[in-house]
Amino acid sequence: MTAPALFQDEAPKTPQRQLKNRYDGRDKVTGKAKYSAEFPVKDITYGYIVQSTIPKGTLVSIDQTAAGKASGVLAVLTPFNAPKLPVASPQPPARRHITVLQEKDIFYNGQPIAVVVARSLPEAMHAATLLKITYKSQPAQLEFKGRLAEARPPKQPGREPADSKRGDIATSLSNSAVTLDVVYTTPIQNHNPMEPHATIAWWDGSKLNVYDATQYITGDRQTLARTFGIPVDDVRVQCPFVGGGFGSKGSTWSHVVLAAMAAKVVGKPVKLALERGQMFGPVGSRPTTAQNIKLGATADGKLLAIQHDVIVHTSLMEDFLEPSAMQTRLLYNSESNVTSHRMVEMNLGVGTYQRAPGEATGTIALECAMDELAHKLNIDPVQLRLINYAEKDHSKDRPWTEKSLRQCYTDAADRFGWSKRNPEPGQLREDNNLIGYGMATATYGANRSAASAVVRILPNGRAYIGCGTQDLGTGAYTVLAQACAQGLGIDPALVDVQLGDSNLPKAPVSGGSQSTASIGPAAAAAATQAKLKLFELAVNDSQSPLHGLQAGSLDTQDGKVFAKSSPNKSDTFTAILQRAGGQPIEATGSAEPGEDRTAYTAQSFGAVFAEVAVDIDTHMVQVRRIVATYDIGTLVNQKTGINQLQGGIVWGVSSALHEEAHIDPTHGRTVNETLAEYHVPVNADIGTIDVTVTGIPDTKFNPLGARGIGEIGITGAAAAIGNAIYNATGKRIRDYPITVDKIMQA
Repeated sequence: MTAPALFQDEAPKTPQRQLKNRYDGRDKVTGKAKYSAEFPVKDITYGYIVQSTIPKGTLVSIDQTAAGKASGVLAVLTPFNAPKLPVASPQPPARRHITVLQEKDIFYNGQPIAVVVARSLPEAMHAATLLKITYKSQPAQLEFKGRLAEARPPKQPGREPADSKRGDIATSLSNSAVTLDVVYTTPIQNHNPMEPHATIAWWDGSKLNVYDATQYITGDRQTLARTFGIPVDDVRVQCPFVGGGFGSKGSTWSHVVLAAMAAKVVGKPVKLALERGQMFGPVGSRPTTAQNIKLGATADGKLLAIQHDVIVHTSLMEDFLEPSAMQTRLLYNSESNVTSHRMVEMNLGVGTYQRAPGEATGTIALECAMDELAHKLNIDPVQLRLINYAEKDHSKDRPWTEKSLRQCYTDAADRFGWSKRNPEPGQLREDNNLIGYGMATATYGANRSAASAVVRILPNGRAYIGCGTQDLGTGAYTVLAQACAQGLGIDPALVDVQLGDSNLPKAPVSGGSQSTASIGPAAAAAATQAKLKLFELAVNDSQSPLHGLQAGSLDTQDGKVFAKSSPNKSDTFTAILQRAGGQPIEATGSAEPGEDRTAYTAQSFGAVFAEVAVDIDTHMVQVRRIVATYDIGTLVNQKTGINQLQGGIVWGVSSALHEEAHIDPTHGRTVNETLAEYHVPVNADIGTIDVTVTGIPDTKFNPLGARGIGEIGITGAAAAIGNAIYNATGKRIRDYPITVDKIMQA
């Protein structure tokens, strides 16, 4: 059964019963939950990836004589002896350019060039040091800021055009009483989830089995089948738990294919787990950006012109765009709006999705520029945004499915105490600290894809739901339990959930904040179909009190089927099934966006307020508190939802003050490829986080009324902090992250 269309009007008739605790919480804190590298597999062997040490050139030879004779070594795979694979050309963003020992060309420092397989990991790592590798080096392209003039348009089209134009920007700028022309830069950022990438692969005849840390078991399955030239049904991918993904695990990277290749060669299962340092390069990163923002406004704050030109770095192997200007096309109303995206090619690993790709970096430039304009105009930053409030999506000339951003501004500003802010920078001092207030708008698109699920009503009164999705820690287990329980009319605690197996009904990638919006309606559809089958059993059962009634006249609650017109006339699930032979009832349901999805724009919004303290002597910044209100539709689960928003804000603090990959300008290697040197926030860096939501359902988007929240939390947060630092110090730092040295030199 297909669930109601994307923009159907009927909301759920009863509020969803929420699980107070995570469905999978106990398993995680007790260690029962197993991650991809932890599964016991008989006769396991260990693979270790050897990486290039030059940024550009050719492999001349790899002498593996000594390595092949080392203790425990089973195989050494290189481009000179690896099995040939039908590797297709990349088709971004669905596929990535992976290096799986099929070529001798080197495109970046850190590229996989060999795999050693041994009986133990220490033996494999030791043998790797014995390889004698000869290169023919070539000059590498490792400069970004000095080569902005070489930037080119993307070669491959994305979901949205790289450029956009509305109105006459030159005329609008010339008619503006106040203009702004500034450049903001953001660095390369690398994924550092608690669980690094890891794969266990083994072959059972012609069938391939894989445990993989992935955000997309179906995508893994398809890529492996295509790469090895085998039927999709001959590949099974399992991933019941993911220790954080944030975009990097949304693609199938080289190590997944290499693990399967090595397992084929040695005839045994191979575990290939990346070290922390191997996360820098081979599994993508957020590209660096240089963003030129031009704004023009009337003296009373009405925007006439918005221009946002973005330049990002991209790999020589494949284009990947960080679409930092996308939110600029629709967030504020102006008579002219122009955006563009260009790329500078570099000898670095392929870029990839990282939490709120585009909006995370783009809102830094746009929202800081809005703050600069507000200061020039002597208008309150919140008021400036209200003056230019977009009542519809002007970029596509269509209405929003739902928008309550005004309420977000009002609610968050009141809770924060924004009215106490002194608009003149550097005026509020407390002990040896300068105190500053800043704010920004958060936004991220609402996405949804086709998904399916299977539901079983069991004779013991419990229910089962299975879905081929994966839980990144965002709460998929909890959401599915609740959706199934809501559909059947039972307590969510009575639902058993299975996911993370590609043999289950197909679901989309857990990315783009779409999982809940996609799998929730599918689960509800499957539950509805199972319930209808239960009704048919009851009305056709001469021993049931419901015998002879119409199925449409029945409903369920607390594990009972009852007559709507006479609630006292009821029958329990268990009794109905026992009389029918004691077999489970099973039904599959699916849901997908409706054909009329182009009639509206579905977008989430929020208002973020930050307070910082800047030490007068050391220039150290402490984020004391962040207050935010989000318009994300229905909050499906209080605990998992607020947790996601809080986590996004923490990442915003990281972007504002900490995160930056430093690339060696000669050798092209990330020099801070450890968590000791790649700085991310710790508990001491995070002050109070006060988050709430409007809770207004968006039933034009999906039947749950819920939009995704995994990514919106990071957007706007870094800009709010930057604006607060300016309010505290009078120093406008446009090169992120905002570090002590930059404040000192400003």
